[in-house]
Amino acid sequence: MRFFSKPRYSTVTAPRKKDIPKDLYTKCPKTGELIYTRELEKNLMVVPTSGYHFPLDAPRRVASLIDAGTWEEMDASLESVDVLKFKDIKPYAERLEGYKAKTGLKDAVVSGAGKMDGMEVSLAVMDFRFGGASMGSVVGEKIARAAERATAEGTPLIIVSASGGARMQEGIYSLMQMAKTSAALARLDRKGLPFISVLTNPTTGGVTASFATLGDVILAEPEALICFAGPRVIKEGTNQELPPGFQRAEFLLDRGLIDQIVDRRQLRRRIILYLRAFAGRGLPEAGEGTVAAAG
Repeated sequence: MRFFSKPRYSTVTAPRKKDIPKDLYTKCPKTGELIYTRELEKNLMVVPTSGYHFPLDAPRRVASLIDAGTWEEMDASLESVDVLKFKDIKPYAERLEGYKAKTGLKDAVVSGAGKMDGMEVSLAVMDFRFGGASMGSVVGEKIARAAERATAEGTPLIIVSASGGARMQEGIYSLMQMAKTSAALARLDRKGLPFISVLTNPTTGGVTASFATLGDVILAEPEALICFAGPRVIKEGTNQELPPGFQRAEFLLDRGLIDQIVDRRQLRRRIILYLRAFAGRGLPEAGEGTVAAAG
């Protein structure tokens, strides 16, 4: 008969990697830190400690800028067609269907009208998830219409850009959008109406070479890549070493291409400040206005 026995201890089995829900945590590319994804989303996809800005999709971007309950999306039914019957590894028509399924969008830009701190604005936001937010006929048309609405209604125009450039699958139809969007902005300018351009990571190619850099005020998010041809292409073409931070927002701010670098979490208030200045009103107080919930 045993008078003594070892106590039984409860044990906790460590969860296997495959048991951890996918996308529960997100790794910061700058520091390697793991951030709880839900907390990151609440912070507009900005890492609190390092300030690294992850991409933000168009619907959440709109919600972060526009007064709650005032957003009216326009031209939502426009969608691209494979007019050139472009064939690559995967036919263009199939790519478009894949982008639509992935994003829930018809194309790479969301546009419409709403209010910021009670002020009417025309807004267009590009979404990099849809084919790298390349500019095809629909993107150019929606950007031009956003500018034309602002011109007709006498409201400011705000465009948030993120793009890999012109959409090669649409050939010359894509390149034509550079001229079309620029012409629409020229008409807005003749009316004396402000255009605020916000550049995010990355903004490149034909978008940079047209409407994105034509703003009365050009803002950029921290460390955003902003260029026509990327640094790798330029380095190979010139056979020269490029300076540190070449084509990043901070580099371009020093050289006068952009006016300010603005943390995404401060972007709404900064734009409101400019809108009030353009309208001749007093500057806003911190926290003024109502923001739609992001997500």
